[in-house]
Amino acid sequence: MLPSFHHPKALLGKVVLLSLLSSATSAFNPPPPIPDTLLNHQQVPLNLNPPFDIREATISSIHNALFTGLTTCHALISSYLARIEAFNPFLHAILSLNPHALDLASTIDAHLTSNNSSSLVNQPLLCIPVLLKDNFNAHEMPTTAGSLALAQNTPIHDAPTVAAFKKAGAIILGKTNMHEFALEGISVSSLGGQAINPYDSARTPGGSSGGTGAALAANLGVLGTGTDTVNSLRSPASASSLWSWRPTRGLVSREGVVPVGWTQDAVGGMARGVEDLGVLMSVIGMANGEGGEGGGDKGGDNGDNTTVLVPPEIKGRDYSKALYGGLGKLKGLRLGVLNGFFNHTASDETTPVNEVMAKVLRKLEVAGVQLVNITEPVYDVVAIAAELDVQTFEFREGLDAYLEKTTYTDGDDGNGTGPRSFSDVYTLGKKQFVVLPSQYGYIRNSFNRSTSSPEYFVRQYGIQQLKTALARTFSSNKLDAVIYPEQKNLVVKIGSPSQSGRNGILAALTGSPVITVPVGFSNATETAPLGVPIGMEILGRPWTDDLLLGIAKHVGEALGPVRRMPVGGGLDKVVEVQGGGYEKVPVVKTDNGNIPGVYPLGVY
Repeated sequence: MLPSFHHPKALLGKVVLLSLLSSATSAFNPPPPIPDTLLNHQQVPLNLNPPFDIREATISSIHNALFTGLTTCHALISSYLARIEAFNPFLHAILSLNPHALDLASTIDAHLTSNNSSSLVNQPLLCIPVLLKDNFNAHEMPTTAGSLALAQNTPIHDAPTVAAFKKAGAIILGKTNMHEFALEGISVSSLGGQAINPYDSARTPGGSSGGTGAALAANLGVLGTGTDTVNSLRSPASASSLWSWRPTRGLVSREGVVPVGWTQDAVGGMARGVEDLGVLMSVIGMANGEGGEGGGDKGGDNGDNTTVLVPPEIKGRDYSKALYGGLGKLKGLRLGVLNGFFNHTASDETTPVNEVMAKVLRKLEVAGVQLVNITEPVYDVVAIAAELDVQTFEFREGLDAYLEKTTYTDGDDGNGTGPRSFSDVYTLGKKQFVVLPSQYGYIRNSFNRSTSSPEYFVRQYGIQQLKTALARTFSSNKLDAVIYPEQKNLVVKIGSPSQSGRNGILAALTGSPVITVPVGFSNATETAPLGVPIGMEILGRPWTDDLLLGIAKHVGEALGPVRRMPVGGGLDKVVEVQGGGYEKVPVVKTDNGNIPGVYPLGVY
């Protein structure tokens, strides 16, 4: 069975939809190419000239449509619900929808049509639909981290990032699928099944924030959030032709987000364009104790003490200014190219990445960038991860602390029967979790390791040395930033052992800011009619997030238009909204029936 919706009173937008995945949980067979049309309930004509087309819509285009009367907020949200209903059954990108989304939209419309619009002042995300990775607390919906065991976990407070979005006028539209507990990059979960890459039906969308990446690429929302412990924001951005931001450590509060590790976790966002990413950065950049943003189960920001590191001049920064003030112009810029972050062995998976990056480097040189080849042996991704990654020392303790204060809706008092500890979640035999076989050792080690383990202190010392080495590389080479492909190879195919070849560990351990930029595509194939997207990371010194955004903008201008809307399965088609729109938000019926058989439930 594929995910479906219960919609007893909804006026439904419908498009032709064809089921492509079987419910078999045995050995996985890659799905056939997505056909040009999809079958959902019944066939209806596609509306090719609607009043406002949400495909590839931006914050600016939506606000222009709202303020000129071309659309209403209710109609806009209805259009996104229609696309979600049409395409989510294949993509497995959305886990839940905000039941209050249409009411919020109607309230905005009422203010816009009245003389009482003062309450809408200073709302840069007015009516913008935002999708949250399902490890962010939002009190309207469960926070599951993709786990069946947490299906009834309903927080009573918003995370500070979510509160910041709401304060800015955004409508939290729903929660996205993710790699369960954000532990890998395949984006498969016991609750939502295997998320599918919109550009290639045989490949994963990257991860762990793969549901957000797939949803934004397919135009199921405008902005989205993700977390990043090693690669989890940047990987799906790269695989879905999106822009993403991993902030400097401490800049954005992680309170109210299901944790993996205190040292490496970061929260950030994704967008289809650099201008929208700049607005997102400005909004959630306030979620660091500045402005009194509430969140988490304590109703405040005190759950993440790294926010005290934010320099006073950084708090409240408008990052959009970096896009228009000339910051990061390419002429004379010095960018280091990390040679160790490429796989120079030719193959069908690595050659497309190397060819795209070679074109990028040539265009940057033409634009006046001074490229510096960095060959220092310290920049070996495999060695860095093996010797310094501290997730398994911190995961159990962090998850225990989060689960101690959860509220479950299956109990009248909020206590319910859900798990209260790491051990409760990972009870062998209960088919309420999925762990990749390649990560069985990760879970087993997490049972026995802690932040008191002697090896933990050795690794933390090594992390400090890595930070020093990176700072020395910047200073000795007079670098403004360093660049490299997000992944040495194309995003992996469904059923793969792991999301191999990713380069995110350097930023994760050093707390450095990164902007991911879409830079190209591989050649088209039967399952990838446009090719597979390829992304590049731009990494900078701490607190230079604005400089990186400026550089990213100018890199995008030098490359020319790169992003393409996915076309497989009718994703490039308009979905018609019937009647006057939706009267009620549909309910997502999650289904894990497409999990590849090589990932058995309840085993590690």
